[in-house]
Amino acid sequence: MNHFPRNICLSRLIGLLLLGVCASHAFAASEEIQVYMDEMNAPGAFGLDIHSNYVARGNRTPDYPGAQAPGKVFRLTPELSVGLTPTLDLGAYLLTSVGPGGMTSVDGEKLRLKFIAPKAAEQAYFWGANLEVGRVAHRLDENPWNAQLKGIIGYRTSRWTMAANPNIDWKISGPVAGPAMFGVDSKLAYKTDAGYEVGAESYNGFGQIKHLGHLNQQSQTLFGVIDADIHGWDVNLGVGRGLTPASDRWVLKAIVSVPLKSL
Repeated sequence: MNHFPRNICLSRLIGLLLLGVCASHAFAASEEIQVYMDEMNAPGAFGLDIHSNYVARGNRTPDYPGAQAPGKVFRLTPELSVGLTPTLDLGAYLLTSVGPGGMTSVDGEKLRLKFIAPKAAEQAYFWGANLEVGRVAHRLDENPWNAQLKGIIGYRTSRWTMAANPNIDWKISGPVAGPAMFGVDSKLAYKTDAGYEVGAESYNGFGQIKHLGHLNQQSQTLFGVIDADIHGWDVNLGVGRGLTPASDRWVLKAIVSVPLKSL
């Protein structure tokens, strides 16, 4: 009862931020701006996450002929997942976007297999990995088939959540030389008395694995985020600021987990 007024204020805040993300016609960044943690579907259970982001201010010059520049692009990516075992979760993505001129497009498909190591109920730390393989349109990548291996490590208490994802990205096939790239995503969040979490997420590229460094030439973005459970709907909202010339300057993002059991 005591939290009801706070929940009303939180619902209004989330509504305004979602409106800001969804009302714009554009799209950007990665199709999925998320730090992976230990969330899993139970064996046989399905999940549906709706990922969206919008580059409010970013690069408007294509990186190569036929490329989609990220500035003023809105991306919407539904992810359907199913629990295979207590430690394995299978997911599929459909990549879509809306360009600055209002042109909509389907940009590709991806599959992922997520593993989270078994842990006791009272265990604070967790670890795992996620393997993703996908095919994307030429406007997103000169090489159509690519893969990513993501490490998952984290620590959670009643108040604090810390997690990090070291990532290795590489091309599977395509006409352009594509060296393996390394990056690290991380999250720090604090659970408030009202039940929602506030925190920060960072998404950082480190360049080619063989030539790490020159961070000012890589994408480095810091997000302020809020995570909340609104009547069974898990919501993650963020506003990101690019920290280097290679980064998009302002990015809005939202992830909504749809409670399929209630539909």
